[in-house]
Amino acid sequence: MAHPYFLTVAYAGGGFHGWQIQTSLRSGQGDLWKALRAFDPEAPMPQGTGRTDAGVHARAQGVLIHTARAWDPYRLLAALNAHLPKDIRVMGAQPAPEGFFPRQHAVAKRYVYRLGLGPSEDPLMAAFRWHVHQAAPLDLAAMAQAARQVLGTHDFSSFRCAECVAKTPVRTIHALRLEPTEGGVDLIFEGGSFLMHQVRIMTGTLVEVGKGKRSPASLGAVIAARDRAQAGLTAPPDGLCLEKVWYEARWAIGEPSPWGERE
Repeated sequence: MAHPYFLTVAYAGGGFHGWQIQTSLRSGQGDLWKALRAFDPEAPMPQGTGRTDAGVHARAQGVLIHTARAWDPYRLLAALNAHLPKDIRVMGAQPAPEGFFPRQHAVAKRYVYRLGLGPSEDPLMAAFRWHVHQAAPLDLAAMAQAARQVLGTHDFSSFRCAECVAKTPVRTIHALRLEPTEGGVDLIFEGGSFLMHQVRIMTGTLVEVGKGKRSPASLGAVIAARDRAQAGLTAPPDGLCLEKVWYEARWAIGEPSPWGERE
């Protein structure tokens, strides 16, 4: 009989070719599966909540695993971490209810994109922020004004990369706010789900607004165009982190979503 557990996994994305397992390249899923099989050789592949891109970080990747025997949650966490490299760690473990699948039962996610805005790149933050080189400070007020236009449910084709295979480009953004930090600013995206590269493309577009290359009012037209060429550059993966996931309340995995169960 297999025993299901829900893990909260964090990793520094710079050393990974994304979460999803690869044939020959390093991945978060691959490293975790290798660690699990070190003491549970027949364990099936761990199943994650989101497919973070190469170079993207995670603080709260939700993962379902099955073990051959029952474990005390802390001992399971410790056993996995003993076999994991230092740039990926299990931060929490708990028994999972039968029938729970993290990807299918996630109802909202929070991604944070970190921008460095100082005169020089902070070497201690370089792996986790995009340092925006500029002669003048970014206009954060203009960026916040532009951000309000993307809230709600829209066809986000303009912010979707060509490789995206999602069945529909329609997504719902619940919140998009800017929070100043020491030496930079965090762009906090909260929504039901996101298209491939959507947050990075939206960040690149907002940075162009902050540099005065676009007007804050222009984002409505960009959305309406449904054309990737109308949006800005794709921000690099270094600044992006999956920070939080909300799941359907019936599974009692974390706190319930503040926006309800479904888009």
